[in-house]
Amino acid sequence: MGLSSFFKNFFGTAKETTNEIVDQAESAIEEAKIAAQPYVEKAESFLEDTVNKAKETATPYIEKAETFIEETVTKAKETATPHIEKAEAFVEDAVAKAKETATPYIEKAESVIDDAKTKGIEMINNLKEKTNSADQKRLENPDKKEEDPE
Repeated sequence: MGLSSFFKNFFGTAKETTNEIVDQAESAIEEAKIAAQPYVEKAESFLEDTVNKAKETATPYIEKAETFIEETVTKAKETATPHIEKAEAFVEDAVAKAKETATPYIEKAESVIDDAKTKGIEMINNLKEKTNSADQKRLENPDKKEEDPE
């Protein structure tokens, strides 16, 4: 029995000692939290101030950049406008000259087509008349053989 009592006392005492150490550690952590709170608040305040100062410092540069970009775009538009207008005028002149140059050829082509159409119609009508007159002659003289027109 002596041995089991020894182990019970030994481990029982160790358990109590461990519980006391855990309680002391929890207490130390709480005290550290309380002690650190002002430093955390100071760090938060410092961070907030730093962010605000960065915003204040950057704002004029951002505004200058915006102004610079707007001025650059305006200058680009002003510089490009005359060139765009010249290009438009050049294209319009080129189209007008092309129309002027092509008009006589188009009119001549239309005239040739109209003449060809008229002559074609006349030839078709002549052929119809010859065919009709030849048919008439055959009907009038069925016994007579047709002569070669050559």
